Amino acid sequence: MPRKTYGAEEIVGILRDIEILNGKGKSIADCCRDKGISEAIYYRWKKEYAGLHPAQAKRLKELEKENGRLKKLLAEVMLDNQILKDINFGKLLSPPKRKAAAKTIMENYRISERRACQLIGQNRSSQRYVCNRLPDEDEITEQIVELSRAYGRYGYRMITAMLRGRGYRINHKRVYRIWRSLGLKVPTKQPKRRRLWTNDGSCIRLRAEHPNHVWSYDFVEAKTSKGRKIKILNIIDECTRECLISHAAFRIRSEDVKNVLRTVVLQKGTPEYLRSDNGSEFIAKTLREWLSEMDIAPVYITPGSPWENGFVESFNGTMANELLNRELFDTLEEAKVLLSRWVREYNTKRPHSALGYRPPAPEALLWAI
Repeated sequence: MPRKTYGAEEIVGILRDIEILNGKGKSIADCCRDKGISEAIYYRWKKEYAGLHPAQAKRLKELEKENGRLKKLLAEVMLDNQILKDINFGKLLSPPKRKAAAKTIMENYRISERRACQLIGQNRSSQRYVCNRLPDEDEITEQIVELSRAYGRYGYRMITAMLRGRGYRINHKRVYRIWRSLGLKVPTKQPKRRRLWTNDGSCIRLRAEHPNHVWSYDFVEAKTSKGRKIKILNIIDECTRECLISHAAFRIRSEDVKNVLRTVVLQKGTPEYLRSDNGSEFIAKTLREWLSEMDIAPVYITPGSPWENGFVESFNGTMANELLNRELFDTLEEAKVLLSRWVREYNTKRPHSALGYRPPAPEALLWAI
């Protein structure tokens, strides 16, 4: 016969009955026998429930259950906090990261998928989703890694343009998905600058309308491994964004600037305007006389306003970002070789966002047709 289970109210009632019978002269042993319990159970119950009414005993049991439930909840919260500390995934901002974190939690802590997803805020349908890999997924991934390694400062849009240049028909969203899965980072964007406006509200910048309309030139500096300063003269066509020349030397005077301009004019033709800042090499009398003789109008920006010469300033920043800040030059000759190679790549291969992600040199050829 299975052993009977007594509730708290029944136990208190039995104890009170035994107490009444014992008061009438009946022994505890006889009372326990009549109630179907042993004396050991009677004394254990008496120790636990003595002096309680049935309602109080019921309330005590409810409080014990509530206390057990709260202890369980506290243990679960403490376990959740410990899990979040142990997984150390950082900010789980993307579904793949949350998916990997949930899988790690389930394997290490032997908890259910439901609880693991709830803990990190992952949808269970996302957790179970299996991505359908396209046949060329591995090939595209290798190409993205190769281009990212070769052009460390390019973002996913530039990489997309270069992939299209290699003959791949690919959407930038797919490149972005692979880019994020590889953990690559988009280069930080430059802060926007305000244009300089005149009192009547018109922009004072002269806008290039066709090739050889407006050229601009400026200096950028680099250093050798021994700390010697290298001066680089960059000349660009503001319409095509093509770098016409990048001349490096330890010292460049106004006469040197004139000789470099002669070389470029013989190769590319004569511009109508030549924009520059007010550096001593650009405002020299001999240079201005030569420009007047060549029928080239110099355009000088307002002192202290480099944004007025924004095209060449942007080019200088790109050169510094992608070449000068990443290379250590031992000699001037080495700097010239690397500059020449980078300028050729800039003109013929590097996509330019202002040209619809096409290189500047093909754009210049289209104007010439």
